[in-house]
Amino acid sequence: MIKKGIVYSSTGSHYRVESGGQFYDCRIKGKFRIKGIKSTNPIAVGDRVVFTIESEKAEKKGMITEIEVRQNYIVRKSVNLSKQIHIIAANIDQVFLMITLKTPPTFPAFIDRFLVTAKAYEIKTVLVFNKIDLYNSEELVEMRSLKEVYEKIGYDCHEVVATDVGTLGNIKKTMTQKVSMFSGHSGVGKSTLINTLSPGLDLKTANISAQHEQGQHTTTFAKMFDLEGGAKIIDTPGIKGFGLVDIQREELSGYFVEFSELKKQCKFNNCMHINEPQCAVIAALEKGEIAQSRYKSFLQLLEDDLLYR
Repeated sequence: MIKKGIVYSSTGSHYRVESGGQFYDCRIKGKFRIKGIKSTNPIAVGDRVVFTIESEKAEKKGMITEIEVRQNYIVRKSVNLSKQIHIIAANIDQVFLMITLKTPPTFPAFIDRFLVTAKAYEIKTVLVFNKIDLYNSEELVEMRSLKEVYEKIGYDCHEVVATDVGTLGNIKKTMTQKVSMFSGHSGVGKSTLINTLSPGLDLKTANISAQHEQGQHTTTFAKMFDLEGGAKIIDTPGIKGFGLVDIQREELSGYFVEFSELKKQCKFNNCMHINEPQCAVIAALEKGEIAQSRYKSFLQLLEDDLLYR
């Protein structure tokens, strides 16, 4: 029997696929690995697949035969193979990028790399500033200054305490009937926030390393979960670095939203916004209309030559 379903988890060679309220332990045919998919994982969480049932007994097994066309997907650098990508998740309506000022720190360069990648794959990103209860008055000012940078250019931003459901109302509302991915460094509170929204899931969490102020990986593979209101959540492993792929140098400015309109006013159509005369982006930077941190991220990405490191 042939069925269609959605991949809820992937553990390398096995995929948990939901179809009609039933879950099947599925494998894939070897040819998927050489069908022009240049990623370490040919199938990702969120993929819509076609599979044949091998067993309808208690263990419910199947063989995936086809991947349906993806609406979108988001990638990161492969952990072991630097020249390959790893697809984190597919068919996402929105991604919540969780940010912490400390324990662990999230730097603007990481945020901007993530936003460029999400925009390139046409995925809406919402910024979630977590652990606001841990900040002193100076740190709150610093966090809100960073938040203001992104609010000014049109990103939805939320201040939350992942353990306090009272701060999560707006986030929960925007998740109704959507597939939402939660991402960020290890330790920023992704699993904690999801547990607060749906305590029955009881996702594993871990303490921050005091020595390095870094989170410890508790989510080793991306997984999808169902919540009330038709919401689906994808919890992802913590990301240390974030490379870009398939973006040419001359295209990069188009993925910085505040650069997009300005670059039409540059003297040269092929302006790279580095040291060209009559550059509208540089003029806006000098007037304080573009954040220094954003422009610095832009230059860093150009220097990286947009290659995975």
